Amino acid sequence: MLMAAVMERPTAEARARSGVTRIAHVDVLHDMHEAEPVWRALEAEVLTPYQRFDFLAQWQEQVGTREGLQPCIVIARDADRQPLMLLPLAAGQENGVRVARFMGGKHVTFNMPLLRRDFAAAATPDDLEALLDGLRNKPVNIDVLAFARQPERWRDLTNPMALLPSQTAVNDCPLMTITPGATPAERISNSFRRRLKGKERKLQALPGYRYHLLDSDADIQRTLDWFFVVKPQRMAAQKLPNVFADPGVEEFLRAACMTRLPNGTRAIKIHSIECDSEIIAIFAGVADNSRFSMMFNTYTMSESARYSPGLILMRDIIDHYAEHGYTSLDLGIGSDDYKRLFCKSDEPIFDSFLALTAIGKLAAIGMSSLTHAKRMVKHTPALMQLAQMLRGALHR
Repeated sequence: MLMAAVMERPTAEARARSGVTRIAHVDVLHDMHEAEPVWRALEAEVLTPYQRFDFLAQWQEQVGTREGLQPCIVIARDADRQPLMLLPLAAGQENGVRVARFMGGKHVTFNMPLLRRDFAAAATPDDLEALLDGLRNKPVNIDVLAFARQPERWRDLTNPMALLPSQTAVNDCPLMTITPGATPAERISNSFRRRLKGKERKLQALPGYRYHLLDSDADIQRTLDWFFVVKPQRMAAQKLPNVFADPGVEEFLRAACMTRLPNGTRAIKIHSIECDSEIIAIFAGVADNSRFSMMFNTYTMSESARYSPGLILMRDIIDHYAEHGYTSLDLGIGSDDYKRLFCKSDEPIFDSFLALTAIGKLAAIGMSSLTHAKRMVKHTPALMQLAQMLRGALHR
């Protein structure tokens, strides 16, 4: 149902009938570093790679601050004040309404709290309602919580946020499941591999042709310099707006690609194929020890583009992570044709719009209706074709 994603405050009678909740305290912090100790402790429990402190601290500094967004880091605690979950939110004014969203904006594929594992496994609707009540009783000046692109599950656990009213997200997220011990042909068919190998032979003739995962500062800097020149040209050719030109976005991506996590790897990992004379293609994304999730990519404007370098690189990345024991890989939001060559299913994701005030209730209804309409357009070929024609006309 369309309005299922909009949540109002329950009546006193309904609350009186509710069960016991583990959430006894709700704190809201507005300083990233004040929240850091709890944040890092929960990173050892349950989270997606997009909610790491090192990743979102760079986003808030480079993008959130420029957009006038204030950190609103929500920490739910038990009766002993031990943290159960942390929601990394940022709040700002939108059309006269104060809205809190997950940090990371449109460059993040998945939004989810950091969760203590035992709490995530046993959370109830009463726990989630206690969280909302705690926010309503705080002077946080938030009218509505707009939580987009939440995964229904993460690895072996159901996302507790799915216990709240929700609706299917606007876009799909193509997903590839990697079976442990599967042969290369089970991941990517032999016929497809042969096709890619035939194309790759043309590239292998180039001096110094290679695939690698970038690690040195010099390689990362050089590759990003190339990306921020080539990607706008690619987007212009597709009549798409250059989202990387938004204030602070380039600075954020550069900083996150350079940032090392506590385990020594980069917060954003860049895979590339190149030769001595040029970078041919790149894919960049975030990873834990189970999932690689693609964030951005592009490929050369030279003649080498004729040989499907993006598909060749995607094959290399899949084989790389399969050999390192990963069990899944996603290619980000959107069902582009090339994604379906590798990903045969979708990650179930949902949106929620949760009112905390009376004006927030109206805003939540509007947001829910708008996202429902967007999904209908995206999944109705005739409407999508019309939308693409209009977009093309606007960008001429």
